[in-house]
Amino acid sequence: MKSRTLPVDLSSMDLPQAGEYMHQLASELWPIPRSLTGPGVRQTLAILQREIPELTIQSIPSGTQCFDWTIPNEWCITDAFLEDAAGHRIVDFQNTNLHVVGYSDPVDEWLDLQDLQAHLYSLPDQPNAIPYITSYYSRRWGFCMADAQRKSLQPGRYHAVIRSELKPGVLNYGEVILPGKCDEEILLSTYICHPSMANNELSGPVVTTAIATWLKGLAERKHTYRILFIPETIGSIAYLSLHLDQMKAKTVAGYVITCIGDNRAYSFLPSRKGNTVADVAAMHVLSHLAPDYRKYSFLERGSDERQYCSPGVDLPVASVMRSKYGEFPEYHTSLDDLSFVTAEGLAGGFLAYRRILECFEGNCRPRVTVLCEPQLGRRGLYPTLSTKNSASQVRTMMNLIAFSDGSLSLLEIAERIGQPMWTLFSIVDQLTESGLLTRC
Repeated sequence: MKSRTLPVDLSSMDLPQAGEYMHQLASELWPIPRSLTGPGVRQTLAILQREIPELTIQSIPSGTQCFDWTIPNEWCITDAFLEDAAGHRIVDFQNTNLHVVGYSDPVDEWLDLQDLQAHLYSLPDQPNAIPYITSYYSRRWGFCMADAQRKSLQPGRYHAVIRSELKPGVLNYGEVILPGKCDEEILLSTYICHPSMANNELSGPVVTTAIATWLKGLAERKHTYRILFIPETIGSIAYLSLHLDQMKAKTVAGYVITCIGDNRAYSFLPSRKGNTVADVAAMHVLSHLAPDYRKYSFLERGSDERQYCSPGVDLPVASVMRSKYGEFPEYHTSLDDLSFVTAEGLAGGFLAYRRILECFEGNCRPRVTVLCEPQLGRRGLYPTLSTKNSASQVRTMMNLIAFSDGSLSLLEIAERIGQPMWTLFSIVDQLTESGLLTRC
């Protein structure tokens, strides 16, 4: 597929255009047979590297000990199918890579239907959906199919073929470090290990790609950004085993970016501590962007926040999602497709994370420079024309000034006065230029 690029002026990116870009990128990544390891991961990373040239692709050999885990053997699959005795193909890996249990052993056998059933997986409560099933750490093989199709199978002999290989290799991941004015880091982590699922898999990498490209286009960055494209669970464990001391010393906030592409909802999963600046910034943005968002408990975790927030690691990592993993009926099935994830939904997810990062980039501790209430009029800060909105504009400015004693951050002030933080940036600029505020 032809390479695409985002608009040149990323700071004022048109959201519908960004949404279309991300959906097209997801469509390109859709057919790739990803897993924890193997060619599918490398192919995915190569496409992401095309979009983010700063991305470096790293590898960790199979057998490497990472805390309590070991990097598994590499899994490579080229083909798989199930045929009846007449040669009619029942399932075909080339049609959808969800048809094969992840990390299946190679097989080429004829089996009676009764024996084959032990190797078939379906969802009786979702008869038309193909389930996503994996067996990373136990040796087995199997096929996944719609339950309606499974129930239509007739007694007889079936030819099961899976052309796969498990052998020592590497676990690959992608890393982008975008330096800022200070060493304090914000972690953005997403995963690249699931096959063809749009919200649970591809929405994370494509939104993260767009966010990385937007960050690159900023005139300057206050924070340093550590952006990871990793296999879920084993990838974050392996990365932490290599970088834990540095990350504990420098990470001020982080987010696991996943399930961020549908139109139905906004969701928030807090860090284990629940009161970090990552939590505060995310909830602040969602309270203004999507006030009906659903807040989950850390007890309902299920992605790499488990690793980043684990005892002894203790990083301030949360997650903003659209429909949360495990909570939408399409989750881990073939129904989580490119019609479920939309350009509009991806644009909304991108906007949420952009606003969160704007909060970090624009945060400061403003301090007023005069005693008592400043005279705004002689500085040209008081509206000379009375309009419907002029009173509220002055009230917001005066409320900001009232709390600008240097002890509160702009994010804390925004929370106190009930205003979206990003709407205060221009006011802070005006007050600073007029000499009424200093940024501490």
